Amino acid sequence: MIIDCHGHFTTAPKELRKYRDAQVAAYAAGQRDGFADLRAFSDEELFRDLQGEQMKLQAQRGIDMALFSPIAGLMGHHLGNEAMSRHWSTTCNNLIDRVARAFPKNFAPVCQLPQSPGVRPDNCIEELERCVLELGFVGCNLNPDPAGGYWTDPPLTDEWWYPLYERIEALDVPAMIHVSGSCNPNFHHTGAHYINGDTTAFMQLLQSDLFATFPNLRFIIPHGGGAVPYHWGRYRGLAQDMGRPPLSELLLRNVYFDTCVYHQPGVNLLSEVIPVDNILFGSEMVGAVRGIDPETGHYFDDTKRYVDGLGLSAEDRLKVFEGNARRVFPRLDARLKAMTN
Repeated sequence: MIIDCHGHFTTAPKELRKYRDAQVAAYAAGQRDGFADLRAFSDEELFRDLQGEQMKLQAQRGIDMALFSPIAGLMGHHLGNEAMSRHWSTTCNNLIDRVARAFPKNFAPVCQLPQSPGVRPDNCIEELERCVLELGFVGCNLNPDPAGGYWTDPPLTDEWWYPLYERIEALDVPAMIHVSGSCNPNFHHTGAHYINGDTTAFMQLLQSDLFATFPNLRFIIPHGGGAVPYHWGRYRGLAQDMGRPPLSELLLRNVYFDTCVYHQPGVNLLSEVIPVDNILFGSEMVGAVRGIDPETGHYFDDTKRYVDGLGLSAEDRLKVFEGNARRVFPRLDARLKAMTN
């Protein structure tokens, strides 16, 4: 089985973006709560582009299931206030729930959290519990920078985050560390801000003993870990200079990386540097990069080709494509087992 750990509902109806624009405009005009609900989409409206694009590509590329969350760039935690973020997150998570219920063999649901700059992260617990306990979601996305490129909240390792971590750990759901859109013009959102977020989060974790406090907390750092694999020697050296334990002891029992790297040399490097037990197949298809690579004639985000090109043993291939995801996402494993019984 091939499980894509990194999928977003980027083929949601275009009206969703218009609705969001109207919500943001309402906030700018002075509205602070009581935001209008999204109109109910018919199944044909909601699933048309999903089936015509993402599910079609899944079948063509041999991907059996994707962990599916709202559009990362639209999470927009820096926009509006706490009430608007909660309303928007609930709206988006409900759409993910509909997709996962309609196509349970293709998608497993992952939620966005109603984060907001300066608002304590335990504000997210209610929505997390609703999604996991009531709707059957298997994971969540955690934005390390709700300020959208300005990093005004404490680092991920600060006690500010601890109440949320306690609940994430108790629910046994991993969190993908994923920033959203950038409102800082210095940082292009997918080309710079995403990679900055991945790299910054890893360095914060390196400097802390977070996993001594939360030994069962699991993070996935997407996009191949940002700059981390390329600079693995730098991080090993920094840890050594700081008197920290080796990275294998300090982080690799709790931190994982996906394969959303869009060329063969990058995936080769990832596999050479990061242990196979810490790599999860991911593509983020129909996402940040949608075109065809003129050098290969294949889509940049067809990352299965790159993993196939690694020449992994059958055992390691099984880990990357399926086993690691089922181990890191135990609720996904239970979901899959229930589907086969």
